Amino acid sequence: MKYHFCSSGAFLFIFIILVTICLSIEAQTCNPSGKIVGKKPPPGQCNPENQSECCKKGKLYTTYKCSPPVSKHTKATLTINSFKKGGDGGGASECDNKFHSDSTRVVALSTGWFNNRKRCSHYITIHGNGRSVKAKVVDECDSTMGCDPDHDYQPPCPHNIVDASPAVWKALGVKKSDWGEMQIFWSDA
Repeated sequence: MKYHFCSSGAFLFIFIILVTICLSIEAQTCNPSGKIVGKKPPPGQCNPENQSECCKKGKLYTTYKCSPPVSKHTKATLTINSFKKGGDGGGASECDNKFHSDSTRVVALSTGWFNNRKRCSHYITIHGNGRSVKAKVVDECDSTMGCDPDHDYQPPCPHNIVDASPAVWKALGVKKSDWGEMQIFWSDA
């Protein structure tokens, strides 16, 4: 009888440990993967359009190789970006090597959500300001690198960014004076 109790107790203990591990894995968020040191951009090499931040010499910037898990209601920060030639987005879009008009509903996703180009040319639905809009994924908002010519001397992107064209902000009905950052939810369309 005593042996049976020990077996039941051991089984219960193992069961509790496994449930705890499973719940902690499910609840995991994205942890930083490292830091980079900012470099001062050469004159005229960082476009501060749309409140874009230029790297500051010596400042440490956090990098991420992941993003929070995607669900049917993924929480994110919507930022604004110009994907047109000469805009604050820098070079051509990663997915199609093209520039996109500010009147086109396009987005860049943080590295983890961009998922090694797996979301390229797919649409996502963005929910914010009491409205929803579909936008095409055309670029990565690089969370792993920055402060270099390839990234227009801008810092790495945070891990939870949907970087959207002015057309997306307009479709969400946000007043132009409020464009910049807004908490939203998004999902794959």
